[in-house]
Amino acid sequence: MSLDMTSFDAALKQHYTDDMVENLVYKDNPFLALVAKMEDFGGRNLPIPLIRGNPQNRSATFATAQAGTTTSALSAFLLTRVKDYSIATVDNETLEASKGNANAFLEAATVEIDGCINALTRSIATKLYRSGWGDVGQVNATVTGTTLTLLNANDIVNFEVGQVLQFADDQDGSALRDSGDSVTVSAVNRSAGTMTVGTLSGISGLASADYIFLKGDRQDSATPTRLSIAGLEAWCPATAPGTTAFFGVDRTPDITRLSGLRYDGAAVPIEEALIEAASQVAREGGKIDHFFMSYATFSSLEKALGTKVQYVDVKMNAEIGFRGIVVNGPRGPIKCIPDQNCPSSRVFGVQLGTWKLYSLGKAVRVIDTDGLQMLRQASADGVEVRYGFYGNLGCRAPGFNINVQV
Repeated sequence: MSLDMTSFDAALKQHYTDDMVENLVYKDNPFLALVAKMEDFGGRNLPIPLIRGNPQNRSATFATAQAGTTTSALSAFLLTRVKDYSIATVDNETLEASKGNANAFLEAATVEIDGCINALTRSIATKLYRSGWGDVGQVNATVTGTTLTLLNANDIVNFEVGQVLQFADDQDGSALRDSGDSVTVSAVNRSAGTMTVGTLSGISGLASADYIFLKGDRQDSATPTRLSIAGLEAWCPATAPGTTAFFGVDRTPDITRLSGLRYDGAAVPIEEALIEAASQVAREGGKIDHFFMSYATFSSLEKALGTKVQYVDVKMNAEIGFRGIVVNGPRGPIKCIPDQNCPSSRVFGVQLGTWKLYSLGKAVRVIDTDGLQMLRQASADGVEVRYGFYGNLGCRAPGFNINVQV
């Protein structure tokens, strides 16, 4: 019996179970794996209320205390969803050649669908650390020719052949360079932190330290709206925020409690920076239980501790786990976890229970509202499978977390 579209769709559903997708999604992405999830983020927005101050009707004199008029200071972040998509396509010739053999089709489709899932997963995992404007790196001094050199070579993990890149001189305060003109990545040198792209001189105004965006992740506007996840850098920015509302909240009335702490540890040994950061959070009543960092920073910490290093295995489930290092903080042991998605200039100290990834359905989900995983392409000779993300990252106590510059 020949296979039709319905049979192919059934074969996909049997192959791509939730367990398999979960393994593909979480395997090498520690923060994405360990952060709590809420998968029913419906409605227009989701309020995240917090108490940032107690009533101050207190005095050693009764009449003065009674005369006070202050009440608890409350704020509520109104979390909204962002979207992210990844699409796998299989040409119709492959489909036709697989008739009568579901396994043959799955072997051909799995390469594309696994890649589709991994691309979306990497996008989410990377953006969980960033500010929500979509940037994935910065340009180094050379802006001519066809070799694009990154300001931070470690950001090369965010780039792949085939990506289309756009540029701006600011994350969120200027329009895209040259009305959004772009170049395409044709080769990647991961050791050197460079890429071969189209002619850079064709991007008018491109300059050193410009921010790099994947096409579609950043609006071409001097006052863009966040299209990407508001990650750790958004909730706990390295620079204290101004009065611009963040999910409806002006964070300046209590910058620490509403936007976390920040510590510049670039000039001190890494272990000292971590201890000082944890102490600052403890002073505010928080308890850091995890430090997430790049592999380069993790290596520096490992070398600095020498024979004093203590390893720990952090398990998400029986199949997915991560190896880290334990350091002693002022309120107990802290697990230091390396994550390829963390920028090398940052360490994020988090009280993990204050964070949650809110999504409409699973964080990485097949878009099958009509019940079909596989759809005919409207303008090409093939079929496609669509994966998507609808959600955002939220924090119910930013002041118990810290952004450490290293």
